[in-house]
Amino acid sequence: MTSSVAEYITINHPTPDTRVWHEIHGDGRPVVLLHGALSGASSWGGQIPALVDAGWKVYVPERHGHGHSPDVTDEFHYADMAAETITYLDEIVGGPAEIVGWSDGAVVAVLVAMQRPDLVGHLVLIGQYYNSSGRAVGGILDALDAADDEMMAFFAAEYAAESPDGAGHFPVIFDKTMAMIRSEPEIDLEDLAAISAPTLVMQGDRDEVALDHSRAVVDTITEARLCVLPGSHLIPIETPAAVNAVIGEFLGSGT
Repeated sequence: MTSSVAEYITINHPTPDTRVWHEIHGDGRPVVLLHGALSGASSWGGQIPALVDAGWKVYVPERHGHGHSPDVTDEFHYADMAAETITYLDEIVGGPAEIVGWSDGAVVAVLVAMQRPDLVGHLVLIGQYYNSSGRAVGGILDALDAADDEMMAFFAAEYAAESPDGAGHFPVIFDKTMAMIRSEPEIDLEDLAAISAPTLVMQGDRDEVALDHSRAVVDTITEARLCVLPGSHLIPIETPAAVNAVIGEFLGSGT
């Protein structure tokens, strides 16, 4: 029988003794799943069982201000999220892991791989641009800017169901998220050449990232491959079997 834990822990970033939520499933080698904006561990529901079945020990942290983790900073920035993730890897995972990032989580994963290559085995990057030139026309930023009352109510309800900060804090989280994604990330793709980990870049054919941008990312990272699947930015939810098969082929077994 595989083990499973879902609990609050403390890490020493972005403030000493920061309280964050995480889940751990399975008993093999470590793989860490990094969620996107306005989401948390539950967004990986289509991937966790498949990775556990493949023998992996799956770590799913929720960054501060997301999911069950309380909000502790005045602003959101990818650099802070990467530092938080590095602290989690050092203090909780205890060393290197395979890293899978989706959307905002892919930006965080890239920054971790650039700053602490010793903590990254393989890297899987799903549905994300790394500077504004790679943003697909009519993508998530446009959708969120034009969000109607029904969409905002959906996001607010999801947030209220998990966050210890309560439903009234959602507008703060939303505004901080929008401020970040309007101005970040702005990574020079040439800087991605510093990534030494074998890397899988995955996206939907109707994703938030332009295909040419993903090709450029793959051309820049020495050991990178590209996979394009039918679908939108939500391919891990829309087509989990296809996504899991590709990730499974890339990572292999966790035993």
